[in-house]
Parts: sequence; structure tokens; C-alpha cells
Amino acid sequence: MAFIRFNNCRIVGISAGVPSHVEPTVSTTDQYAAKEYMETTGIIEKRFSNDFTTSDLCLPAAERLIEDLGWNKKDIDALFFVSQTPDYILPATACVLHGKLGLTKSCLSMDISLGCSGWVYGVSAAMGMVESGFVRKVLVMAGDARKHALEEPDQLFGYAGTVTAIEYNPEKASPIYIQLGSDGSGYDAIIRPGGGTRNRFTEDSLKLEMCEDGRMRHSLQTRMKGMDVFAFGITTAPKSIKQLSKEFDLDYLSYDYFVFHQANRMMNETIRKKLKLDDDKVPYSMTHFGNTSSASIPLTIVTQLGDKLEGRKKLIGCAFGVGLSWGTIAFETENIVISQLVELSK
Repeated sequence: MAFIRFNNCRIVGISAGVPSHVEPTVSTTDQYAAKEYMETTGIIEKRFSNDFTTSDLCLPAAERLIEDLGWNKKDIDALFFVSQTPDYILPATACVLHGKLGLTKSCLSMDISLGCSGWVYGVSAAMGMVESGFVRKVLVMAGDARKHALEEPDQLFGYAGTVTAIEYNPEKASPIYIQLGSDGSGYDAIIRPGGGTRNRFTEDSLKLEMCEDGRMRHSLQTRMKGMDVFAFGITTAPKSIKQLSKEFDLDYLSYDYFVFHQANRMMNETIRKKLKLDDDKVPYSMTHFGNTSSASIPLTIVTQLGDKLEGRKKLIGCAFGVGLSWGTIAFETENIVISQLVELSK
């Protein structure tokens, strides 16, 4: 497992963009089934629209955050885009966003293909560059939205794009601690099997087949081994937080907020109880936004903690899922800029 400490950089701002359209979690006349599903997942509704790609949601959120921070676009040295729903197979969506934002030619742009754990990985990659002092201002955009093929709204997943601003500032920086890990033996626990070079797109790719959760899906839709993923999440997340705390001699119970990947409420509540955390330290955005993949930690910060982060606050973020992969980050904020949520309508 990778343990990393950064001493010279700070997270200075976070923003998020979502579709304005609200989609009910369960559309069924069976009220008992609907109630049971919502109690298990914790999801009442989510944001859904096939009108927007992930980059469409990230772009206005980036413009708003840059304005709120008072950054000059000429000073932005790097842009990372973390997603499993890029605009194109090529070029990198980071390059598309670079052009639309009007950033300088000296600004590097890079895609990272990760889902649930992606925000922690993206922030870690960005901080690795910022730590040197030669890359001083970075945007990390993370999220997922419109899928590769038209599909009905999924019960679990909502759409969102987020932007995190990181800067080099050794004078004000507090240490940031990160632990990353992966278990590729479980790569097929969460998978979209068709459309890549392993299983290329053909006329059969959109044929529906029954999945283990009782839903019909085609090969360009995500499917998961539910019990395997549940067992992985409730075991890996608390272990990762405890290992990070032990490695860097941290008292994790002294932290103000714990922002988990918004997988489902039953899973996250199990993790919370294993760590013996108070309810008010664990915010949830999944109730109204669903599982938003790599956007879930920053989206939760924007929508649930935006008015609670004045002064200095200590946060732990922990994400886990597709890969299988996971990441935990412990960081301190000081008057962090949290932009107002951007809601997009066609």
C-alpha cells in the first residue's frame, strides 16, 4: 500500500455542477419495494440528464470556482480530469476542457480513468506535482455523467462533475496524508464489459441480458457483484483509515468530518459504526444526488459542508470501489472556498 505525505500544498477550493433535473430513485407502484430500496440505499432521488457529458458539468463549475478564488487563468499550471465517461475515446477530455477554459499552452492536461476512488487518486497525482513548487496551481475535475450508450436512469447512480483547486503554499500548508491501494484480482466486481478493445463494439453490444441483480442490461452498462462489493467496502474503508492513522500517528477521532464515497447508506453506516464515529461527523449527499462515482466526496463537501468549514477544519475522505481500488486522505482546510452548486438545464 502507498502512503504519501505532502507538506507544501493546500486544497483551497471546491465546486460542483449537476443537472437540474431531479429523477426519483424508484418508479414503481409497489410502495413497499420502493420504501425498502430507499431505506437500504439511502437514496430518495438523484440528478439525471442525458443532455450533459461529464465535461459539460465540470466546465461551468470550474469557471465559477476560478472566479470565486480570484485566480488568473494564466497561472493555472495543470488540469486533471478523472472520469470513466470521457467525451471521446481520444483525445483526452482534459485537453477539451483546457481549450474551452482558455488556459495557456504551458498548462499540462491529463485524463485519469478511475471511478469511485478517483477523486483521492486525482488529488494525490496533482499534489505530487505541486509539492515540487514548479507546478503551483492545479484544477482536478472529477465525476461521471452521460454514458457511452443511451440508457434508462439507473436506480443508484446520479450525475455530477466537480472541481478541486490545489495550490503550492508552504507558508500556510498543513501536512496532507494519503493512503492508496488496489486489488486487481477483483477487477470484474464492478465492470462495463463491452465497448473496449477486449470486447469491441458490435451489433450485439446493445442486446439486453439479465444481470445478477434482476435487471436487464446491455454490455455498455455497468454491472456489479453486489455482495462482493459490499464486503469489500465495509472491510477496506475502515481498515484504510486506521492504517493511515497508524502510519502517521494521527488520532482520526479528533477529525471534524468524515466524507465517504456515497456508495449506499447501509454500507456507509456499517463503516461509520466500525470506526465509532458520531452521526454528525458523517455527512450524506446520496439522499438527493445518488451515488456520483468519483464526484461523491467533493460533491458532499459542496452540498453538505459548504457552510460549516469556516476557519480551520480537519477532514478525512475515504473512497472505494471499481478497480477494485481505494484511497483515504486526511487534510486540514483554512477558510476553504466552497462555490455555490451549479445546476444545469438544457
